[in-house]
Amino acid sequence: MKLRPGRPEEAAALTEMALRSKAHWGYDEAFLAACRDELTVRPDEMGDGRAAVAEQDGRVLGFTALSGEPPEGALAMMFVEPEVIGRGVGRLLFGHTMTQARRLGFEALTIDADPNAEPFYTAMGAARIGATPSGSIPGRELPLLRIALGRAV
Repeated sequence: MKLRPGRPEEAAALTEMALRSKAHWGYDEAFLAACRDELTVRPDEMGDGRAAVAEQDGRVLGFTALSGEPPEGALAMMFVEPEVIGRGVGRLLFGHTMTQARRLGFEALTIDADPNAEPFYTAMGAARIGATPSGSIPGRELPLLRIALGRAV
């Protein structure tokens, strides 16, 4: 498996992956339709060096993206193809993103986590600091996590 920068022309395919990944947790079609806009990857988000794609044998297995400006930013998106969840793709993407965030001058990142993904992020070192309203589902709250990065060496 290798990591590479995301490309603007991949935005539509990555959007579909994000929706498949979200569906993995048992959300129904109405829920996914409500989340579509929030999970849409825009081409301009892929060309700035803040997005990374994991691929193996030419197949994209997952992606991640940073947002914000140092010193505090956010893990804007991180999704993995459902059939490879639990096989280390997320761990590889997360580690890469933390390294890239340090290089860019970030000292901490927040994560608006899906409740099903919270255990993954806490295992990676993030801590729950509260809750944040869902950008897609009125009345729904998501775990708000934060991870301190320290300074790049």
